[in-house]
Amino acid sequence: MLKEDCASELKVHLAKSLPLPSSVNRPRIDLIVFVVNLHSKYSLQNTEESLRHVDASFFLGKVCFLATGAGRESHCSIHRHTVVKLAHTYQSPLLYCDLEVEGFRATMAQRLVRVLQICAGHVPGVSALNLLSLLRSSEGPSLEDL
Repeated sequence: MLKEDCASELKVHLAKSLPLPSSVNRPRIDLIVFVVNLHSKYSLQNTEESLRHVDASFFLGKVCFLATGAGRESHCSIHRHTVVKLAHTYQSPLLYCDLEVEGFRATMAQRLVRVLQICAGHVPGVSALNLLSLLRSSEGPSLEDL
């Protein structure tokens, strides 16, 4: 799906929920992406339950939310405002993507790899906190404006 030249090795671990099994030998975690399917209330509930297992220090630029299915709003069982509020509560960026469209998937994968490179410290002069600040300022209206 995505071919990126990178000086370091990229490992992606997919999990349906947290916590991860303790018996798994895994590398350092640089970024957690919570995928919320706007067509499934279970997806939101699972994300909210998983958030309780994330150390507070990760919310300093190493967590983001990815909302999928926003393109077909008539089929959504979760209102966008609910996910905006969730991201705001955890002070983490919120990205939207229709994963059913190949071009959008590839673009989002590239964005997430770039975010991961920053969070892992592979982009000189930019930290996860800098990125969080930049993403937050480009999000649009604040929660109070909604």
